Amino acid sequence: MRVQICAVGKLRAGPEKLLIDDYLTRFERTGRGIGFGPVSLHEVEDRKGGGMPAEASLLRRTVPDGAVICALDERGTVETSVKFSKRLADWRDAGRGDLAFVIGGADGLDPEIRGQADHLLSFGKMVWPHMLVRVMLAEQMYRAASILSGGPYHRV
Repeated sequence: MRVQICAVGKLRAGPEKLLIDDYLTRFERTGRGIGFGPVSLHEVEDRKGGGMPAEASLLRRTVPDGAVICALDERGTVETSVKFSKRLADWRDAGRGDLAFVIGGADGLDPEIRGQADHLLSFGKMVWPHMLVRVMLAEQMYRAASILSGGPYHRV
């Protein structure tokens, strides 16, 4: 299952980028043997100031046709890491070829994108900066692959 991270905003060099790159490399290495990868990062920026609807239009273009869409949203479901890993495995096992994680900008996701999503995922009741959400997503993707492959990274 190919994985896309479709996000508003450009990630600049710095600690967040280093963490994301590290966790995505780990995910690809671990996930390869269990049917996940490669990972592609698609970053969009609304340079015309059209707000959430314009960002939604740009994000939609980065999502492959037929992909499972998992939108990161504060109104979504809060899951354990084990539940998240099972969800990923279920999507993979259902034969879906692509999975797109969609992350909005500073104002969140347009309601239309949320409505099109197969799943809304939340990292808690607090609102997180979209750059930190990318770090947390990358880490949880690696943790899920580790769980599914029986690796020692996740301790119960």
